[in-house]
Amino acid sequence: MNVVLDTSVLVAAMRSRRGASYQLLRELPSPRFVPALSVTLYTEWQAVLTRPEHLPSGISAEQMLGFLRYLASLAHLQDVHYLWRPFLRDPDDDMVLECAVASSSRFIVTHNIKDFRRAQELGVQAIAPAAFLHHLERLP
Repeated sequence: MNVVLDTSVLVAAMRSRRGASYQLLRELPSPRFVPALSVTLYTEWQAVLTRPEHLPSGISAEQMLGFLRYLASLAHLQDVHYLWRPFLRDPDDDMVLECAVASSSRFIVTHNIKDFRRAQELGVQAIAPAAFLHHLERLP
């Protein structure tokens, strides 16, 4: 199953090894889900996660870019041919939704669920990392 990992999940995983976001990344590669990734989402991951305030202690921007390349290597790389903009309030959220729709992802895993309320109109559900992990536990 394809899912889109919002940047907020990666930021949370870098801040704490105790949370569901970190556990979700530790699941990768997973036979139960595959992150879907577009060029625009990958660019946002790079821009946000290499900011000094998001780098874990002792990790350089170059090391973070290496980690993001690893995540990209595990992902379903998705071309987006149809833009749904403007659909959500934030254009950065629109590009996450566009990746989800184009990749037939059922879920956008995010800490900003309220920002993706309208995603359900396009058949995509915004779900918190902990709820997504719970969903994975119930799969056969």
